[in-house]
Amino acid sequence: MALIRLLQCKPGGEIVFREPTHGDVPAYAILSHTWGNEEVIFQDMEVNADMSKTVNKAGWRKIQFCAKQAAADGLRYFWIDTCCIDKKNAVELGAAINSMFRWYQNAARCYVYFSDVSKPDTRANDQTAWEKAFRKSRWFTRGWTLQELIAPRLVDFFSLEGERLGSKLSLESNIHEITGIAKNALRGDALSNFRIKERMSWAEHRKTTIEEDAVYCLIGIFDVSVVPNYGERKDQAFRRLEEEIHRLYKGVDFEEFAVGLNLASFPEAAQFVARQKELSNMHKLLQGHSSRSCIILHGLGGIGKTQLAITYARRHKEKYTAIFWLNANDEDSLKLSFRDIAQQVLRHHPSTSILSSVDHDKGLDQVVSAVKTWLNSPRNTRWLIIYDNFDNPKTLGNPDSSAVDIRQFFPRSDHGSIVITTRSSQVRQGERIHVQKLPDIKESLEILSNMSGRKSIEKNPDAIALVKELDGLPLALSTAGAYLEHVTTSFSDYLRLYKASWLKLQTTSPLLNSYENRTLHTTWQITFDRIQQQNGASAKLLKLWHILFRAVDPDRSPQQQVGSGGYGLHSCVYSWVVFVLNKEWDERFARLALSCVASEVPSTNEKHWWLLQQRLLQHVTRQALCIVDVKVNVDGLQWVFNNLGSLYADQGKLAEAEAMYIRALQSKEEALGPKHISTLLTVHNLGTLYKTQGKLAEAEAMYIRALQGYEEALGPKHTSILRTVNNLSNLYADQGKLAEAEAMYIRALQGYEEALGPKHTSTLLTVNNLGSLYADQGKLGEAEAMYTRALQGYEGALGPQSVLSYLPALNTMFVFGDLFSQTGRKDIAKRMYARALSGYTTVQGPSSKWCKQLEYRLEALQVVSAKLEVGQNEITELRVAESRSSRRNSANRESGRILDKPLGQRLLSHDSPIKLHY
Repeated sequence: MALIRLLQCKPGGEIVFREPTHGDVPAYAILSHTWGNEEVIFQDMEVNADMSKTVNKAGWRKIQFCAKQAAADGLRYFWIDTCCIDKKNAVELGAAINSMFRWYQNAARCYVYFSDVSKPDTRANDQTAWEKAFRKSRWFTRGWTLQELIAPRLVDFFSLEGERLGSKLSLESNIHEITGIAKNALRGDALSNFRIKERMSWAEHRKTTIEEDAVYCLIGIFDVSVVPNYGERKDQAFRRLEEEIHRLYKGVDFEEFAVGLNLASFPEAAQFVARQKELSNMHKLLQGHSSRSCIILHGLGGIGKTQLAITYARRHKEKYTAIFWLNANDEDSLKLSFRDIAQQVLRHHPSTSILSSVDHDKGLDQVVSAVKTWLNSPRNTRWLIIYDNFDNPKTLGNPDSSAVDIRQFFPRSDHGSIVITTRSSQVRQGERIHVQKLPDIKESLEILSNMSGRKSIEKNPDAIALVKELDGLPLALSTAGAYLEHVTTSFSDYLRLYKASWLKLQTTSPLLNSYENRTLHTTWQITFDRIQQQNGASAKLLKLWHILFRAVDPDRSPQQQVGSGGYGLHSCVYSWVVFVLNKEWDERFARLALSCVASEVPSTNEKHWWLLQQRLLQHVTRQALCIVDVKVNVDGLQWVFNNLGSLYADQGKLAEAEAMYIRALQSKEEALGPKHISTLLTVHNLGTLYKTQGKLAEAEAMYIRALQGYEEALGPKHTSILRTVNNLSNLYADQGKLAEAEAMYIRALQGYEEALGPKHTSTLLTVNNLGSLYADQGKLGEAEAMYTRALQGYEGALGPQSVLSYLPALNTMFVFGDLFSQTGRKDIAKRMYARALSGYTTVQGPSSKWCKQLEYRLEALQVVSAKLEVGQNEITELRVAESRSSRRNSANRESGRILDKPLGQRLLSHDSPIKLHY
């Protein structure tokens, strides 16, 4: 802060400068006013100035007023901006502009002198005589007076005549109405508690004589330093101010790590009210620390913890480079949330190699590790992570195997901010804030009014009685309000319904020993009873959801889901469904739930199939208990076991997949016979699973059984047989039985040509696979002919543009590039690789496995081209041999599983760059 030059009034009445010193600054008063004509400036007060001219200036009146009032308040020194700054000295002016907020802040008293507000000379303190002029005063419209109002602790307002009008405290309501400045800001709350946007709004309609001053007058409001540069224009000055604000809150390298707030990743918050005490406490605990800060919002279910965290994030989003919401309900949900973070970061910073180098679709553990590494960066310090719904912590006394050890999902670095929401009292990873019931009945009435759409209920005795009964529980108030929004029921009638339902609940659900749970469950029961009256099917759907959802399934918004949208069941609602709605086990709903999940397992050629399967997997985990515990009669559900086995297999849970397939096979053999088409379908899938597990002999036996069964049932040329023929060919190739593989591929190709035609995409898939086999056999000429036929066929069937979004065609480009590279045609190989890379990037994203392998190949070709004299052929042969092995191993993972249904069948096939399974 620059040294301050004060004025002092000597005993003889002479007003002179007290030269600044490096010692302690004495107590002083400070003047706030609007500039007019003939202001007294620094040069008018210098030692050699002609004081006879100075005292005749109009501005001298203000100086006399300030000196007199300071003396009356026992202050010897005072400061006025017109004459205490040498504005002809650019260095001094710049230092003063950057110090002025603190000068006003440190003043013992601030006097606001209104030159356009007159107070009649009457003894009566009649505010109406001057209030109109006060509200319209020019002082409230000027830019510099904003900080002069906010910064000082004590502010007194005076009329043109020097008569006191009141203080900032006594006139607070008037000032708030005139300026729109929050009352807490007027009372001296730290300005960092207020959003940047809100502080900007305080100056939105204020004016300055010099355009750049409209920006410079905000320097103190944001506690930054900006060197004034008059003539740079307002917009340029504002850009510099914004940069300094971001550096203050987000660090010097904030742009490198800035990620826009993705509201779609947050749960939808209902009407939020009050909680100012908690919000201020959160800000105090999270802001201004050099090390990591972590807080825990704990309290009852439905008390508003998530809403509180979201409100804090929205209010203070300008102070963080990135804010992420994680679903901490279970480990799978946390890992998917980390995947969301990785994708958010890559959308803003596509070149972040640490995140783009991992497979976002399958390597979730690697994704978690990569995101934590990004968060650990020493320069990435201003992030905020919200771990929501952490209700099942792993502790010594918790036997639940699905409990979460949240520490393994924390970044290791000692920076950043963390918020945890939980119902558990066992979470101890940070400072605890107990989120309790709403203490003020006005806040409860506000929720009820917002949710019901019924206004002006503050003095309604029935509304007051109802909110008292609901006891400050936000979720219960929201539920009651939502009900009242759709009916004409009065508050008193709803209260009668509530009390009757409460009594009934005591009798029918004695396990609900919590008063809060009874309150929540009673409001839901009222709503459910009405739904049941109006639409019985909707009521049954809610009962079904109890079976579908896991016991602690979180509430996520549909925007967070993939595809057609998804739904969640709030844990409090789930508790009500379990203890009240579904007290008795209903096997019909259990069978229906199993069928629902199994029928929605997506094939791997569907968009977002992996994420959709991840979502279904959480439901399957719950459904599997019904099967294992024999809670459901599984007759007629053999197709369900098949599809659940495919889901497990696609998600890498091979032991679970094998158990489910074997159960399906045994059930089908008993119910349908060993040679039924549906039985053979599961035999085929079990063969594919064994191949994935590396049990090649068992896989061969299953494929041969399926093939022989299909031949007997459908004839040797049916397309279902050709699928098994193709997969058996791949198996023989992996076993090194190349002659057998070639014979099978040729059989499959001839069959497809006869059944579907030579240009059908299924035919072309087999052409591609036969080409790969020829390449493995060293028959490169035949391989090239097959690849050429496949690629030309795809281009003819799909067109030159659409072919770049069709995975089988991209796979052919990939292996064709390998062939060109192996045969020394580097330029053609580069073009083929580049074309394939462009397509994979569009279809699978730049972080996919195949994109990485293609980038490696292109880089390797560049190295080889630059060093032709160093073992070129050896390098090429080694790379292609390695790629064949890698691709065959990948093909072993790529299934050929077929989904089953009560009627009809659906193909489930993965896309592999080499051998395509059906």
